[in-house]
Amino acid sequence: MRRIIVVVALALVITSLVLAKMNSQKTDKDSGSQQTAADHGFFTPGDVKWVDAPNSLPPGAKVATLEGNPSQEGLFTMRLLLPKGYKIPPHWHPAVEHVTVISGSFNLGMGEKFDEPALRAMPVGTFAFMPPGTRHFAMAKGETVIQVHGVGPWKINYVNPADDPRNRK
Repeated sequence: MRRIIVVVALALVITSLVLAKMNSQKTDKDSGSQQTAADHGFFTPGDVKWVDAPNSLPPGAKVATLEGNPSQEGLFTMRLLLPKGYKIPPHWHPAVEHVTVISGSFNLGMGEKFDEPALRAMPVGTFAFMPPGTRHFAMAKGETVIQVHGVGPWKINYVNPADDPRNRK
């Protein structure tokens, strides 16, 4: 008898949890939220859609947003396709920046002046992160793809305003 009571109680708990989860997903959909347990992102290399990078970066780069919107609050993941020799002048971000090298060779240096001998090679698979305000610069030795993720809005502030492509006419 005691075993039957335990089994029935366990079945009731499991049923309650399943119904609560289903109701939560229904409530999310009813309230306009797009997030449910089934939502996900899946990108094969052929699925990645490249567009010109924003004017906050030097011309020539391409960007593909994989998750979120870097210009808005919230999590985002984007990839940057950088041509051979592409340079990003010394800059900083107001939030943590996370970078993973997907292909090519990305080179990163720290400081307020672009110093090519100070660049540190980041081969494929390398991950780096920089706290808010860290002054850094970068260069792609060959065609390179990096993945950047963080919390938006993503902003780039150039150490030298003359380096900011948005200031060029």
